[in-house]
Amino acid sequence: MKSKSIFGIAALVGAGILMSISACNNPDTALQQKVEALENELNVLKAEKALTEQRLLIFDTLDFDFYSNQVWDKFNHSHTDDIKVYYPDGVITEGLYPQHIDMLTPMFVFAPDTKINSHPVKFGSGDWTAVIGEMEGTFSEPLPIGEGKSIPPTGKKFKLRMATIGHWKDGQMIEEYLFWDNQSFMKQIGLAQ
Repeated sequence: MKSKSIFGIAALVGAGILMSISACNNPDTALQQKVEALENELNVLKAEKALTEQRLLIFDTLDFDFYSNQVWDKFNHSHTDDIKVYYPDGVITEGLYPQHIDMLTPMFVFAPDTKINSHPVKFGSGDWTAVIGEMEGTFSEPLPIGEGKSIPPTGKKFKLRMATIGHWKDGQMIEEYLFWDNQSFMKQIGLAQ
C-alpha cells in the first residue's frame, strides 16, 4: 500500500513537473505560432506581389508590343474573349473580337505612328492593376468621319496620358476601364481650341 502511495505521489510530482515545463514552454510555443502565422501571411503577400508583377509585365507587352505594332491577334494573351471594356466617352463594349479591336483600329488610320512607349506609373492589388500609359503619334493621314467624308491631316503631334484599370482572372483581363482626356487630344491634333 505504501508503494502505491509513493507511486501516486511520484506520479503527481512528475505531472506537476511536466506541467511546469509545459507552462515554461508555452510562451515559446505561442511565439512560434505567431512567427509561423506571420510567415504564412508574408508568403501570401509575396505571392500576390509576384502575381501583380506578372500581370503588369503582360500589360507592358500588350501596350509596347501588341498595341503599338497593331498585333491585334495577340490581344487574347491579356484579354478574355468576352472582356467588357469601358471607354472615356461612355461607350461599353463586350467581347474582344471584333468589338474591342474595332474601337482601337481607327486611331491608326489617321495616326499610323501611334505608340505607347512608357508606363511611368503602374501598380496593383488583388485582382486589379492600374497603369498610366503615355501614347504619342502624329495626325498625318485623313480622319474618316463617315459618309465618305474625312478631315484632312494637320500634321500635328500628340502626346496623351491615359490610365487603364484592369480587372484580372486566370491571367487575363475580364474588364478594362480606359481613361484619357479627349479634349486635350483634340486640341493637340488641331481639331479643337
